[in-house]
Amino acid sequence: MLFCVMLCVAIGNTGLQSVLPAIGRTIGLPDALIAIAFSLSALLWAVVAPFWARRLDDRRAKPMVLIGMAGFTLSMMICALALTAGIRGWISAAVAFILFVIGRGFYGGFGAAAPPAAQAMVVAGTSRGNRTAALSLLASAFGLGTIIGPALAPFFVLPFVGLAGPLYAFALLGVAMFIVVQIRLPQGMGTARGRAASDPVIGYEPGDEAIIARNQVPGAVRVPMFDPRIRPWIVAGLVSGHAQAIAGQTMAFLVIDRLANSPGEAQPLIGMVLMAGAGAALLAQWGIIPRLRMQPPPMLIWGSIMAAVGAAGCALAHDLHALAIAFAIASLGFGFLRPGFTAGASLAVREEEQGVVAGHVTAVNGLCFVLGPSIGIGLYQIGQPLPYLLCASVMAALAVYCYAIVGRAARRG
Repeated sequence: MLFCVMLCVAIGNTGLQSVLPAIGRTIGLPDALIAIAFSLSALLWAVVAPFWARRLDDRRAKPMVLIGMAGFTLSMMICALALTAGIRGWISAAVAFILFVIGRGFYGGFGAAAPPAAQAMVVAGTSRGNRTAALSLLASAFGLGTIIGPALAPFFVLPFVGLAGPLYAFALLGVAMFIVVQIRLPQGMGTARGRAASDPVIGYEPGDEAIIARNQVPGAVRVPMFDPRIRPWIVAGLVSGHAQAIAGQTMAFLVIDRLANSPGEAQPLIGMVLMAGAGAALLAQWGIIPRLRMQPPPMLIWGSIMAAVGAAGCALAHDLHALAIAFAIASLGFGFLRPGFTAGASLAVREEEQGVVAGHVTAVNGLCFVLGPSIGIGLYQIGQPLPYLLCASVMAALAVYCYAIVGRAARRG
């Protein structure tokens, strides 16, 4: 049930990401405003998620999941209506943008209630031996949604509503999921308490309920974000997360400008490229990492190398096949990097410090999508290859940093 909640949210958000650049071009919105809309939502999410997590208890877990689904659904509906009105010419592009930002604000403010509640319910409902697998399954919903969302979006580009059609479909999906959760999800979660999670990201190695509860006591444990033990991992997370945000948020624009004659024609092509990237990331997380039993340092080193190669390929690609392959290689690298830096930070500290470090990981994952999209779109306006050349250069430097610094820190720890 909770996997389906996170899957629904991921489908909607990645589907929106795939259609919004085409909608913006259609109604005359500058590309930079598209990036700003996502950045404002990410900033609100990062600020509000700890607020919801601090209020999580056995009585509020299910209501918080429902609040999150309601926020997601209302956000999609407001955004759909605003963009439809803009496409049809009923309101100006500026007014449509303002209403869209308001709609995204509902997701950032209220959608953030669901992930910490879902994570806490999984922790309370599984044994210690099965908990890591259960939490990994919950986290993988985002990767699966990244495949399904862009794949479904073109089928809902319908007459009258046009490119805004997928948003109405995702809003109806949210309504259906809200009803199912209300009827089927059990009330309460046991004795465990949750933590804030990014969209959605599992950021700690689960322990027993006593440790989880102790970590929720304000001031009980203090680990600065740049504590020497976790600093290399946090730096790796910040750098790779910004690179991923830059590459991901500019890809739809690149597809429109290089491969299509119109925003509408570009929509299925955008979906294909994004699906190739998401599939590669899932290959890393579901197949390669568990099969090879990789440890965090090599995950960061090889992930950085692959991300650099893929980003450079995106800068040079000029047909669908080359662009899809290049983006898949970059996404394969990023598929190693996020779990690599998360696990490395977790393994660097004591068990009673896991909750604090999880909060830092959450903050890193959110912060990357505050500035990353704006940086990427700004560079894209200057020159199409620039965001990807920047990503390639930064990830190559990160590979050297991880080999020299992160590996040494892990051996010392």
